[in-house]
Amino acid sequence: MPAGAGVRSRAVDPRRAVPSVDQVAEALAGAPGERLPPALVTQCARDAVDAARSAAALGEPVDLESVVADATARARRLRRGLLRRVVNATGVIVHTNLGRAPIGRDTFDRGRDVATGYSNLEYLLETGARGSRHEHAGALLARACGAEAGIVVNNNAAAVLLALGALARGREVVVSRGELVEIGGGFRVPEIMAESGCRLVEVGTTNRTRIDDYRAQVRPDTALLLKVHASNYRMIGFTESTPVSELATLGPPVMVDAGSGLLDDTTPWLPHRPPWLHDEPGVRQALDEGAAVVTFSGDKLLGGPQAGVVVGRAELITAIARHPLARAVRADKVTLAMLQQVALAYLDGDAARLPVWHMATMPTEALRVRAVAIAASVPCTSVLDTEAVIGGGSLPGFTIPSIGLATEVGSVDRGLARLRDVDIIARAADGCIVSDLRTVDPDDDVRLGDALRDATA
Repeated sequence: MPAGAGVRSRAVDPRRAVPSVDQVAEALAGAPGERLPPALVTQCARDAVDAARSAAALGEPVDLESVVADATARARRLRRGLLRRVVNATGVIVHTNLGRAPIGRDTFDRGRDVATGYSNLEYLLETGARGSRHEHAGALLARACGAEAGIVVNNNAAAVLLALGALARGREVVVSRGELVEIGGGFRVPEIMAESGCRLVEVGTTNRTRIDDYRAQVRPDTALLLKVHASNYRMIGFTESTPVSELATLGPPVMVDAGSGLLDDTTPWLPHRPPWLHDEPGVRQALDEGAAVVTFSGDKLLGGPQAGVVVGRAELITAIARHPLARAVRADKVTLAMLQQVALAYLDGDAARLPVWHMATMPTEALRVRAVAIAASVPCTSVLDTEAVIGGGSLPGFTIPSIGLATEVGSVDRGLARLRDVDIIARAADGCIVSDLRTVDPDDDVRLGDALRDATA
């Protein structure tokens, strides 16, 4: 028998080189960086080990170092996906993807104070009886715009849905074809109306709807005349729409979706009305013209947290508040506390201090001083005249003069990525990184300058 006959050679299974989940998790837990809960560390380790087993099965080399590196990268992506504060250098004030407009510190402090303890959310301190959450922010916002009553829900789409469901379910709502808009996120007015259970009656044409178009469709089954402000697009040319004051003469209650939340189009809290507001309608003016119900956003031009507000005639607001859907879409105590602070700012005539108005009305001279100071310390950077926008589906086509920085880099995409690595969001234009200072907190100027220097290295 030849030597060695009967001894079988065995190939080593490459999967034996794959480390255990515990080994990888232990190495990952000791790595520098923002700490993750053990359960998430273990999940990153398990996913990396599973990927390594698949690679080993295909004959690819695997070792502890490579698997830990994979798990570390997964942990980093997970951390980066968690909610965090970023610097908005885009020039878009109400930036939907970046959390809309920032909340003022005093506004946030009021919400924090309520959130960290108990509150009189639905309790009457004077009598000891049960109260209503609508007696706080909703009532104050109604007073601030001249309405009889108001309530707050979680966003403006919910406000429209609730109002239609409470006041027009099973009945007809007349609306102009030119106002059947799509709200951000793919929500369309006809779809919201369908979900509310009312029947849509379209009148007029895309660009022109007259009072006679509405009058011809008013019947005993007409519950509301709905007027929707086309806040996220602008129609020019041969256009005509029917004002609220004329609709109010037809009989059925007029409901106005004002959208952006400009409480009063005369902006009495500012020294003068900014030209970029153009013909943006005010909530107070809609009510003065005869609207029975007005819905609008709690953020955007109102300047508070994301919410939806319904104001109008007391009996209609009562019916809306009693509808079963009101409980499903109601605002929480923290939102109500912050909106209460916003309402008080308007009642004090002090709304100019709200971040959205402070940013939007900051003089360009002040922005230029900051830009010159930053540019002096960053290579390949110059001061640039820019144009900011309100954003959030408000005032399309209208811009606010602003000042920014233009930074020349070898690769704009790589430069923007390096900024994102340190939580700074800018934009590209003409082969440069452009950082618009209108949306940058002055406290972040040094941070922005450091990041831009790194991007030019």
